[in-house]
Amino acid sequence: MDSTATASLASLWDEVSGTQPDPDLWVVVAALGLALAVVIPHGLWRISRNAITIAHEGGHGLVALLTGRTLTGIRLHSDTSGLTVSRGKPHGIGMILTAAAGYTAPPLLGLGGAALLGAGRITLLLWLATALLLAMLVMIRNAYGALTMIITGGLFVVVSWLAGPQVQAAFAYVVVWFLLLGGVRPAFELQAKRARGGAGDSDADQLSRLTHVPAGLWFFLFHAVSLCSLIGGGRWLLGW
Repeated sequence: MDSTATASLASLWDEVSGTQPDPDLWVVVAALGLALAVVIPHGLWRISRNAITIAHEGGHGLVALLTGRTLTGIRLHSDTSGLTVSRGKPHGIGMILTAAAGYTAPPLLGLGGAALLGAGRITLLLWLATALLLAMLVMIRNAYGALTMIITGGLFVVVSWLAGPQVQAAFAYVVVWFLLLGGVRPAFELQAKRARGGAGDSDADQLSRLTHVPAGLWFFLFHAVSLCSLIGGGRWLLGW
Protein backbone atom coordinates (compact mmCIF):
# COMPACT_ATOMS: atom_id res chain seq x y z
CA MET A 1 0.00 0.00 0.00
CA ASP A 2 2.82 2.38 0.93
CA SER A 3 4.66 1.72 -2.30
CA THR A 4 1.45 2.19 -4.27
CA ALA A 5 0.73 5.50 -2.52
CA THR A 6 4.30 6.64 -3.08
CA ALA A 7 4.09 5.75 -6.75
CA SER A 8 0.78 7.60 -7.06
CA LEU A 9 2.22 10.70 -5.41
CA ALA A 10 5.27 10.54 -7.64
CA SER A 11 3.05 10.22 -10.70
CA LEU A 12 0.93 13.15 -9.55
CA TRP A 13 4.02 15.28 -8.95
CA ASP A 14 5.38 14.42 -12.37
CA GLU A 15 2.06 15.47 -13.91
CA VAL A 16 1.97 18.78 -12.02
CA SER A 17 5.63 19.70 -12.47
CA GLY A 18 5.96 18.43 -16.02
CA THR A 19 5.42 20.37 -19.21
CA GLN A 20 2.46 20.24 -21.55
CA PRO A 21 2.43 21.03 -25.29
CA ASP A 22 1.61 24.57 -26.30
CA PRO A 23 -1.86 25.07 -27.77
CA ASP A 24 -2.27 26.15 -31.36
CA LEU A 25 -1.81 29.85 -32.03
CA TRP A 26 -5.51 30.25 -32.83
CA VAL A 27 -6.35 29.11 -29.28
CA VAL A 28 -4.03 31.75 -27.83
CA VAL A 29 -5.54 34.45 -30.05
CA ALA A 30 -9.09 33.29 -29.27
CA ALA A 31 -8.26 33.44 -25.55
CA LEU A 32 -7.03 37.01 -26.06
CA GLY A 33 -10.28 37.89 -27.83
CA LEU A 34 -12.39 36.40 -25.05
CA ALA A 35 -10.41 38.27 -22.39
CA LEU A 36 -10.89 41.53 -24.29
CA ALA A 37 -14.62 40.79 -24.57
CA VAL A 38 -15.02 40.70 -20.78
CA VAL A 39 -12.66 43.61 -20.02
CA ILE A 40 -13.69 46.30 -22.53
CA PRO A 41 -17.53 46.37 -22.43
CA HIS A 42 -18.66 48.18 -19.28
CA GLY A 43 -21.51 45.79 -18.50
CA LEU A 44 -19.37 42.66 -18.57
CA TRP A 45 -16.50 44.45 -16.85
CA ARG A 46 -18.73 45.18 -13.85
CA ILE A 47 -19.00 41.41 -13.39
CA SER A 48 -15.54 40.24 -14.43
CA ARG A 49 -13.86 42.94 -12.33
CA ASN A 50 -14.69 40.82 -9.27
CA ALA A 51 -11.87 38.50 -10.33
CA ILE A 52 -9.45 41.43 -10.50
CA THR A 53 -10.57 42.45 -7.01
CA ILE A 54 -9.70 38.95 -5.78
CA ALA A 55 -6.17 39.35 -7.17
CA HIS A 56 -5.94 42.93 -5.84
CA GLU A 57 -6.92 42.05 -2.28
CA GLY A 58 -4.95 38.82 -2.44
CA GLY A 59 -1.89 40.89 -3.32
CA HIS A 60 -2.39 43.07 -0.26
CA GLY A 61 -2.83 40.01 1.93
CA LEU A 62 0.12 38.03 0.59
CA VAL A 63 2.57 40.92 0.86
CA ALA A 64 1.29 41.73 4.36
CA LEU A 65 2.19 38.18 5.41
CA LEU A 66 5.55 38.24 3.61
CA THR A 67 6.53 41.48 5.37
CA GLY A 68 5.68 40.15 8.81
CA ARG A 69 2.29 41.77 9.30
CA THR A 70 -0.65 39.85 10.77
CA LEU A 71 -3.43 39.35 8.24
CA THR A 72 -6.76 39.51 10.05
CA GLY A 73 -9.26 39.33 7.19
CA ILE A 74 -10.30 40.13 3.64
CA ARG A 75 -13.70 41.36 2.45
CA LEU A 76 -14.99 41.40 -1.13
CA HIS A 77 -18.02 43.55 -1.95
CA SER A 78 -20.64 43.35 -4.68
CA ASP A 79 -19.59 46.76 -6.08
CA THR A 80 -16.20 45.11 -6.87
CA SER A 81 -14.46 46.99 -4.07
CA GLY A 82 -12.60 45.15 -1.33
CA LEU A 83 -10.83 45.59 1.97
CA THR A 84 -7.81 43.81 3.42
CA VAL A 85 -7.05 44.33 7.10
CA SER A 86 -3.69 43.56 8.67
CA ARG A 87 -2.06 44.42 11.97
CA GLY A 88 1.42 45.79 12.43
CA LYS A 89 3.28 49.08 12.38
CA PRO A 90 1.17 51.75 10.64
CA HIS A 91 4.28 52.95 8.81
CA GLY A 92 7.53 51.59 7.43
CA ILE A 93 8.51 49.41 4.50
CA GLY A 94 6.07 46.61 5.35
CA MET A 95 3.08 48.92 5.27
CA ILE A 96 4.32 50.63 2.10
CA LEU A 97 4.81 47.34 0.23
CA THR A 98 1.44 46.07 1.43
CA ALA A 99 -0.33 49.20 0.19
CA ALA A 100 1.52 49.11 -3.14
CA ALA A 101 0.69 45.45 -3.77
CA GLY A 102 -2.99 45.91 -4.63
CA TYR A 103 -2.95 47.54 -8.05
CA THR A 104 0.28 45.82 -9.04
CA ALA A 105 -0.82 42.30 -8.07
CA PRO A 106 -3.15 41.43 -11.02
CA PRO A 107 -0.69 42.39 -13.78
CA LEU A 108 2.26 40.81 -11.97
CA LEU A 109 0.28 37.62 -11.43
CA GLY A 110 -0.55 37.72 -15.14
CA LEU A 111 3.13 38.16 -15.97
CA GLY A 112 4.08 35.22 -13.77
CA GLY A 113 1.33 33.15 -15.34
CA ALA A 114 2.55 34.07 -18.82
CA ALA A 115 6.06 32.93 -17.85
CA LEU A 116 4.68 29.56 -16.72
CA LEU A 117 2.62 29.15 -19.88
CA GLY A 118 5.57 30.16 -22.00
CA ALA A 119 7.51 27.34 -20.33
CA GLY A 120 4.68 24.86 -20.95
CA ARG A 121 3.69 24.60 -17.27
CA ILE A 122 -0.08 24.67 -17.79
CA THR A 123 -0.96 22.17 -15.07
CA LEU A 124 1.37 23.80 -12.55
CA LEU A 125 -0.25 27.17 -13.22
CA LEU A 126 -3.75 25.80 -12.62
CA TRP A 127 -2.76 24.03 -9.41
CA LEU A 128 -0.89 27.05 -8.03
CA ALA A 129 -3.88 29.29 -8.78
CA THR A 130 -6.24 26.82 -7.09
CA ALA A 131 -4.02 26.63 -4.00
CA LEU A 132 -3.83 30.43 -3.72
CA LEU A 133 -7.61 30.76 -4.04
CA LEU A 134 -8.24 28.13 -1.38
CA ALA A 135 -5.74 29.77 0.96
CA MET A 136 -7.39 33.15 0.43
CA LEU A 137 -10.84 31.69 1.10
CA VAL A 138 -9.79 30.98 4.69
CA MET A 139 -9.24 34.71 5.26
CA ILE A 140 -12.54 35.94 3.76
CA ARG A 141 -14.77 37.59 6.36
CA ASN A 142 -18.07 38.29 4.56
CA ALA A 143 -20.72 36.19 2.82
CA TYR A 144 -20.45 37.79 -0.64
CA GLY A 145 -16.68 37.39 -0.57
CA ALA A 146 -16.96 33.74 0.46
CA LEU A 147 -19.48 33.04 -2.32
CA THR A 148 -17.25 34.75 -4.89
CA MET A 149 -14.23 32.75 -3.77
CA ILE A 150 -16.12 29.44 -3.73
CA ILE A 151 -17.40 29.99 -7.28
CA THR A 152 -14.00 31.09 -8.58
CA GLY A 153 -12.05 28.40 -6.75
CA GLY A 154 -14.60 25.75 -7.70
CA LEU A 155 -14.17 26.64 -11.37
CA PHE A 156 -10.41 26.14 -11.10
CA VAL A 157 -10.86 22.84 -9.26
CA VAL A 158 -13.26 21.52 -11.91
CA VAL A 159 -10.98 22.52 -14.79
CA SER A 160 -7.83 21.25 -13.06
CA TRP A 161 -9.29 17.85 -12.16
CA LEU A 162 -11.93 17.05 -14.76
CA ALA A 163 -11.17 18.91 -17.99
CA GLY A 164 -9.01 17.56 -20.78
CA PRO A 165 -5.62 19.03 -21.74
CA GLN A 166 -7.00 21.23 -24.51
CA VAL A 167 -9.68 22.75 -22.28
CA GLN A 168 -7.15 23.28 -19.50
CA ALA A 169 -4.80 25.06 -21.89
CA ALA A 170 -7.54 27.31 -23.29
CA PHE A 171 -8.79 28.13 -19.79
CA ALA A 172 -5.28 28.94 -18.53
CA TYR A 173 -4.60 31.28 -21.45
CA VAL A 174 -7.93 33.09 -20.95
CA VAL A 175 -7.16 33.58 -17.24
CA VAL A 176 -3.67 34.95 -17.86
CA TRP A 177 -4.78 37.25 -20.68
CA PHE A 178 -7.56 38.48 -18.41
CA LEU A 179 -5.14 39.29 -15.58
CA LEU A 180 -2.81 41.14 -17.95
CA LEU A 181 -5.58 43.14 -19.64
CA GLY A 182 -7.80 43.56 -16.59
CA GLY A 183 -4.82 44.70 -14.56
CA VAL A 184 -4.49 47.81 -16.73
CA ARG A 185 -7.98 49.26 -16.36
CA PRO A 186 -8.49 49.72 -12.57
CA ALA A 187 -5.73 52.31 -12.05
CA PHE A 188 -7.13 54.44 -14.88
CA GLU A 189 -10.62 54.13 -13.39
CA LEU A 190 -9.35 55.16 -9.97
CA GLN A 191 -7.48 58.13 -11.42
CA ALA A 192 -10.64 59.28 -13.22
CA LYS A 193 -12.67 58.88 -10.04
CA ARG A 194 -10.17 60.97 -8.06
CA ALA A 195 -10.30 63.65 -10.75
CA ARG A 196 -14.04 63.90 -10.09
CA GLY A 197 -13.40 64.34 -6.37
CA GLY A 198 -13.96 60.75 -5.27
CA ALA A 199 -11.80 57.97 -3.79
CA GLY A 200 -9.95 60.31 -1.44
CA ASP A 201 -8.50 57.42 0.56
CA SER A 202 -7.28 55.24 -2.30
CA ASP A 203 -4.15 53.10 -2.22
CA ALA A 204 -2.28 55.90 -4.00
CA ASP A 205 -3.36 58.42 -1.35
CA GLN A 206 -2.34 56.06 1.46
CA LEU A 207 1.04 55.56 -0.19
CA SER A 208 1.44 59.30 -0.56
CA ARG A 209 0.87 59.78 3.16
CA LEU A 210 3.24 56.96 4.04
CA THR A 211 6.08 58.07 1.77
CA HIS A 212 5.45 61.81 1.18
CA VAL A 213 5.63 61.01 -2.53
CA PRO A 214 2.79 62.58 -4.59
CA ALA A 215 -0.08 60.26 -5.43
CA GLY A 216 0.48 61.00 -9.11
CA LEU A 217 3.86 59.26 -9.00
CA TRP A 218 2.26 56.19 -7.47
CA PHE A 219 -0.26 56.16 -10.30
CA PHE A 220 2.68 56.32 -12.69
CA LEU A 221 4.09 53.21 -10.97
CA PHE A 222 0.75 51.38 -11.21
CA HIS A 223 0.47 52.22 -14.93
CA ALA A 224 4.10 51.29 -15.62
CA VAL A 225 3.79 47.91 -13.93
CA SER A 226 0.51 47.03 -15.63
CA LEU A 227 1.52 48.15 -19.12
CA CYS A 228 5.00 46.59 -18.96
CA SER A 229 3.46 43.35 -17.67
CA LEU A 230 0.96 43.36 -20.52
CA ILE A 231 3.67 43.87 -23.12
CA GLY A 232 6.08 41.34 -21.63
CA GLY A 233 3.41 38.77 -20.81
CA GLY A 234 1.77 39.17 -24.20
CA ARG A 235 5.08 38.44 -25.93
CA TRP A 236 5.47 35.23 -23.90
CA LEU A 237 1.93 34.10 -24.61
CA LEU A 238 2.22 34.74 -28.33
CA GLY A 239 5.67 33.18 -28.49
CA TRP A 240 7.40 36.30 -29.81
